[in-house]
Amino acid sequence: MLQDAVSPAIVWPNEPVLPRNCTFEPDDWAILAKHWYPVAMARELGSAPVGTKLLDQPLVIYRAGGETVVAADICPHRGVPLSLGTQTDEGVVCAYHGLRFGAGGRCTHVPASPTRDIPDRMRTQTFPSVERYGLIWTCLLPEADSPAPGDIVAMPHWDDAGFQQIVCPWIDIFGFAGRQMEGFLDVAHFAFVHTDTFGDANNAEVPLYKAVRTDYGFEAEYWSTVGNYPIGVEGRGVPDFNWLRHFRCHLPFTATLTIHFPGTDRLVIMNAASPVSAKVTRLFAPMARNFDTDLPLQDVYDFNLRVFHEDKAIVEAQMPECLPLDPMMEAHIPADMSSLAYRRGLRDMGLSRFFTA
Repeated sequence: MLQDAVSPAIVWPNEPVLPRNCTFEPDDWAILAKHWYPVAMARELGSAPVGTKLLDQPLVIYRAGGETVVAADICPHRGVPLSLGTQTDEGVVCAYHGLRFGAGGRCTHVPASPTRDIPDRMRTQTFPSVERYGLIWTCLLPEADSPAPGDIVAMPHWDDAGFQQIVCPWIDIFGFAGRQMEGFLDVAHFAFVHTDTFGDANNAEVPLYKAVRTDYGFEAEYWSTVGNYPIGVEGRGVPDFNWLRHFRCHLPFTATLTIHFPGTDRLVIMNAASPVSAKVTRLFAPMARNFDTDLPLQDVYDFNLRVFHEDKAIVEAQMPECLPLDPMMEAHIPADMSSLAYRRGLRDMGLSRFFTA
C-alpha cells in the first residue's frame, strides 16, 4: 500500500560531513545525497535491525512503535554499530551496553543508570523515511519540505485495480549505479545478454526511437518485435506483434519500464539503483502486473533473478568502472539514444565530467 507518512529527521546545524572513506568526489556526493533512494524492503524489518549503506553512509533501520527509523549506524555512547543490536517494540538496543534508541533516534533507556536523566546529546542522527512500493526510502540531505511531490518516483499502475504488487528481493551489483542504470535503459543488448531468459539472438536490430527530455529526466517509447515472454513458454505469443516498452528515467538512478503485452496485459518494472558506494549498487525492483496473478511469487523472483544476473555480469566487467560523462570518452552507436540522454541529464545536474570509482 502507498504510505506517505514521513518519519522526521534530526536537523544538524553544521555543514554536511562526508562519510569516512567516501568513494565519491565531495561535490558529486553533495549533489547525489539530496535525492531519495530505497535502502531496504519493508518486509525485512521486524525481528532485528537492518544494517546497510547509502552513498558510503552506514545506516541502521528499525521500528520504534509505529515509526520506521532510518539512522546513522553508530551508538553515540561508544561507537558500536546499532545494527549489531536487537529489535524491541520500543526501538533498537545497543549490543555493547544495552542503551535503547527509539523514535527520532533518541536514547530512551540506559540500563546502567536507569533513574538518571538522559542527556539530549545521547541520540543518533536520523534521516527521513517513507514507505512506498514495499520499500523504505530515505534521503541523506533532505530539503526543508522534503519529500516534495516527485522526489520519490511515481510507479505506473502500482495502485490500479487488477494489478498485482510484487517486490523482488534486492541484488548487489559490484559496479557503479550509473552503469547499472544505463544498462537497464539500453535496448540493444537483449539479443546478446538475455538469450537465456527472454532475448532473441536472431532479432538484434534496434528500430529508431527518440528520448524526450522531461523535468525529471527523459522518456523513451521503444517499439520492436522482441518479445518479453520467458524463453520456452509455448503458445503465449502473437506472431509479428509490435511490443511497446515505455521507459521513464528519473535522475539520477531510478527508472520505470512499462511493457505493453498483447491485449491489455501490462508489466511495470521499477529499476531503483541504490548507490551503496561508487563501487557497489543495491538494485531494488518492485513490479506490477495485471496478468498471471495466480502464479507463485517465487517463480517471479527466480526468473527475474536470472535476468538480473545476466546484467550483473556485464556491469561488473565494464571499464572504466565509472560512467564517463564526457561524450568523447567512449564511442556511440544510433541505438544509444537513451544512454546519451541519460549521461546528458547527469551532466546537467552538475555532476563531474566522469565519476571516479
